[in-house]
Amino acid sequence: MESLFPNEAYLPPGFHYYPEFISSDQERDLIREIQKIPLRTFIFQGYEAKRRVASFGYDWNFTNRKLSKGAEVPLSFMPLIEKVSRFLSLKTDDMAEVLLTEYPVGSVINWHRDAPPFELIAGLSLSSDSILRLRPHDKSKQGRKSIISVPLSPRSLYVISGESRTAWEHSITPVRNVRYSITLRTLKTNLHY
Repeated sequence: MESLFPNEAYLPPGFHYYPEFISSDQERDLIREIQKIPLRTFIFQGYEAKRRVASFGYDWNFTNRKLSKGAEVPLSFMPLIEKVSRFLSLKTDDMAEVLLTEYPVGSVINWHRDAPPFELIAGLSLSSDSILRLRPHDKSKQGRKSIISVPLSPRSLYVISGESRTAWEHSITPVRNVRYSITLRTLKTNLHY
């Protein structure tokens, strides 16, 4: 499958985007599966974010900054995990965390880099368009001016790895319609949990 951006020179190394990664039928089925799962409000450093989540596999606790083994991944998500793993030439077991997220209208994700133990991030967008923004993590003024916006369409997959994972941060602008996402993460290979 080809990336939407055949010339990805303007994107950070390690960032890739693949539209129409899944079919409309697969998207509908995944949304139904997410809606069956009890989601909880996401809390970050005591702040209640305007989104609801459920995490499976390994789970990062933002309060105590520890990684722990969480609930087993529901079997209904295994075909997606297998598809993404195959596509990225990874083993299915490499996908250490599965994060399901529901974004109500107007919700955002502020600038961040994913939790330290995770290496590769693969995000599947469902139900609604959104804008993912990337900028260098460097705190200099020049770094702050280098914002790249990537439109995420429903059924698309984005991958953050390498330099885009370590030297860049990302955010999601306010969504206009309810959006769902499934985020798969691998663990850094030098960590033992």
